[in-house]
Amino acid sequence: MERLKLYFIESYNELVHKVTWPTLANLQSSTVVVLVASIILALAIFLMDVFSRTILDAVYSL
Repeated sequence: MERLKLYFIESYNELVHKVTWPTLANLQSSTVVVLVASIILALAIFLMDVFSRTILDAVYSL
């Protein structure tokens, strides 16, 4: 039980004193980067799906 208590105390101290939290501006800019990258990746996967479906439909219709 003492080890668990020590774990929580040390975790709290590390979160309060050692972790550097991002500012709101940094957090917002990182969020925008992630959203744009996700949209671009989703669009690329969608286009590959449409392209492969078109190719496979052409092959199967032969």
